[in-house]
Amino acid sequence: EAQKAIKAAAVEAKSALNGVGVVKLMGRQSGFIAMHAALASGSVDVCLIPEVPFAMEGPNGVVEHVKNLLATQGHAVICLAEGAGQEYVQETGTDAGGNPVLGDIGPWFCKRLKREMSCDVKYIDPTYMVRGVTANAHDSIYCTILGQNAVHGAFAGYTGISIGMVNTHAVFLPIERLIEKERLVDPDGRMWHRLLTSTGQPDFAMND
Repeated sequence: EAQKAIKAAAVEAKSALNGVGVVKLMGRQSGFIAMHAALASGSVDVCLIPEVPFAMEGPNGVVEHVKNLLATQGHAVICLAEGAGQEYVQETGTDAGGNPVLGDIGPWFCKRLKREMSCDVKYIDPTYMVRGVTANAHDSIYCTILGQNAVHGAFAGYTGISIGMVNTHAVFLPIERLIEKERLVDPDGRMWHRLLTSTGQPDFAMND
């Protein structure tokens, strides 16, 4: 579903004069969904995630890069993780679970592009389409196995565990170990560099 949204944004961007398709995907603290969807689609020009701060202004900023894209290819497709660029938007407190309520980077980003250049921005937020996608056969079987083994663990007297597949085996995993640290995209990792090669985007380095 995320790729469908990106493809739709690409069609809209290419169909308009100086068209810019902007897609905001789930990813509060990490950009795995945005990164993988952008890499799989093959049509994204810029991907912005929480783990990699980016400058909007300046010669190495996002605005200047989008201007160059419009000048050279006539359109641009941008994929945003919802937690990206929070330094530019205002958080609005916390929710009932104590999690910060993030500022909405999508509309802010679109307004900023419109203010900085003459462009036709098309904005797509497919959050619930991605979250509510129908499970395929593999997903259904996988979740059944996890559920069955969770019951086995409970009957065996285990608490504080989660179930996961390790080397094709369903195993009991201590929750304390699972939450020791956040799982984040590694900006120096191979997958992120694959994405950079695919999009061709520069390093939108923040000025110190």
